Amino acid sequence: MSFDIYKREFLKKLTIATALLPATSSVWAQLKFNKNPFTLGVASGSATHDSVVLWTRLHDPGVFSSNIPNEIIPVKWEISKDEAFTQIVQAGISQASPDLAHSIHVELSSLPTNQWFFYRFKVGEFTSATGKTRTFAAPGAVNDPLKIAFASCQHYELGYFNSYPHVVAEKPDLMLFLGDYIYEYAPGKTGFRSVEGSWCLTISDYRKRYATYKQEKELQEVHACCPWLVTWDDHEVQNDYAGVQEGSMGPSTNFLKRRAAAYQAYYEHMPLKASVLIEGVAGLDKGAEMRIYENYKFGNLLSLSMLDTRQYRSPQACTPNGKTGSGVLDPKSCELLLDESRSMLGLQQEQWLEKQLESGKDHTWNLIGQTTRFGQILLSYPEGPKISNDGWDGYPVTRTRITKQFIKHKVPNPVILGGDVHESWVGYVKENYGSPTSKALGVEFCGASISSYEGRNTSVRQKRNPHFVFSEGQRMGYTIMEVNKSELLVSIRVVKDHRQKTSDIETLAKFRVPAGAPKIEVT
Repeated sequence: MSFDIYKREFLKKLTIATALLPATSSVWAQLKFNKNPFTLGVASGSATHDSVVLWTRLHDPGVFSSNIPNEIIPVKWEISKDEAFTQIVQAGISQASPDLAHSIHVELSSLPTNQWFFYRFKVGEFTSATGKTRTFAAPGAVNDPLKIAFASCQHYELGYFNSYPHVVAEKPDLMLFLGDYIYEYAPGKTGFRSVEGSWCLTISDYRKRYATYKQEKELQEVHACCPWLVTWDDHEVQNDYAGVQEGSMGPSTNFLKRRAAAYQAYYEHMPLKASVLIEGVAGLDKGAEMRIYENYKFGNLLSLSMLDTRQYRSPQACTPNGKTGSGVLDPKSCELLLDESRSMLGLQQEQWLEKQLESGKDHTWNLIGQTTRFGQILLSYPEGPKISNDGWDGYPVTRTRITKQFIKHKVPNPVILGGDVHESWVGYVKENYGSPTSKALGVEFCGASISSYEGRNTSVRQKRNPHFVFSEGQRMGYTIMEVNKSELLVSIRVVKDHRQKTSDIETLAKFRVPAGAPKIEVT
């Protein structure tokens, strides 16, 4: 089959799954369910000044298999200006297809600018929970201040998602999730609660794992409180995978097939546009990309580029003993680190990012949302300093190309956000990390995990890497950023105990970054 014919067939199938039928049709109400099929909650995302994606998935696992009919099911949706749904803005019917796990991705456009809305879904006699979402200021328009939350790394077995009720109470305008939404591991012996099944290897495995996570009340409520922008890291597929190279831990299998299954499941459970599936679901099996990196503009206040640091990356360099995945090594012993052809993002995404940064001069702030700590971290060993090759230290040429873009395009107020390391880090983006007197080009905030805990003391590493002004590695939580034309206010929030179902929250540290200069002030 030629690519054009294949693509037409895919689009035909996708149209069936996402078609918007007249809201006056009553076919959605004719179905009968024994139980509420909206057990995974609702979500919204990919929001712009006039568009948003609404998401849900019909789910009832039953005892032995799903009780949801293996057929296309019409689902009604509504979006309204008020919670009572007396001021409906748009409504329609979308088709939930078994090919996409009966997930719904309603792509709305032509919405009123810079407003909050309420939305819900209906099928049979059941109505979903009500979610809140919003649009933002149009590109170039004067923008109100924004409150943005970001988080990462929610390992179900190692802790509860007890940070999220506090995120909801913050009433953020936007939530960023920076990777490791699920963990693909088989049930472990060290956790204090467990997942079903074994290692995630097939589409069924990944769907079940997402369903386990999404049945958590706290996760459902934080999804429903505001739109999300998302990216993935490694555990949505396999620990430490790199592009088309399998990672480490668990059974070895046909990795491209496994990656395709993981990517499809990610799409099925996130509020993403169908266009991220560049060659469709079937294309994933052939190694086609799923393009989740994207830029979002918020009036004249903020340009935000969400990056993908896993799908296109070169394999990790010089991992000891010839293994795949990450390793700790002496950077001086690894010439491959300086290979110009290697990339953390892939050259196409790097070029795309440069275009976003070049156009960023029209905004006060230029944020980059990605998955891990950006700045160099030299690790102390008796034989000399070493690095971990899975993060940006393993891709120093890509990091330098990005910092050179900051300089070349005179990017106003660059701010890099990250996660992954299960620790909080605050520091400066440097022109040359090898020189203590090197110029600061921007700032970075790397957030702690929601529940992935390792409990490390970071004080020695921070002293060895003085471009970081703050670090803490034993508390779990999230970060809140309040963005306005004159300053960026950042608060690191941490729970007292991530191992309890509920926990109090406290502010670990607060920072101010004034617009116009890369300066971090402790407040």
